[in-house]
Amino acid sequence: QVQLVESGGGLVQPGGSLRLSCVASGSIFSINAMGWYRQAPDKQRELVAVMSSGGSTNYADSVKGRFTISRDNAKNTVYLQMNSLKPDDTAVYYCNAGVQITGGPPYEYDYWGQGAQVTVSS
Repeated sequence: QVQLVESGGGLVQPGGSLRLSCVASGSIFSINAMGWYRQAPDKQRELVAVMSSGGSTNYADSVKGRFTISRDNAKNTVYLQMNSLKPDDTAVYYCNAGVQITGGPPYEYDYWGQGAQVTVSS
């Protein structure tokens, strides 16, 4: 009913930048929080950054000052600008959204994208 599609991953050298995008589509009545998580090999999935529909944000300590989350509510899109990338940022990055479905019950469902690989290496 709802799909999240990420784009913008890739290979970048340490100190470089990448921008991830995630578009939500389908039977969307409203979206509350949208955010990004990541999972490195042999590690648990962790929060990177999240933004509420009102614009409040929360970042992992490891990315504060380097990553910036933003969203375009009219386009149901969330972005993650990643600067000063480090090898430790290498992971699969997943988009997440809390979505109330059109014609559905008055609560959110949690949706995930398929993941975008980000590799930081020289």
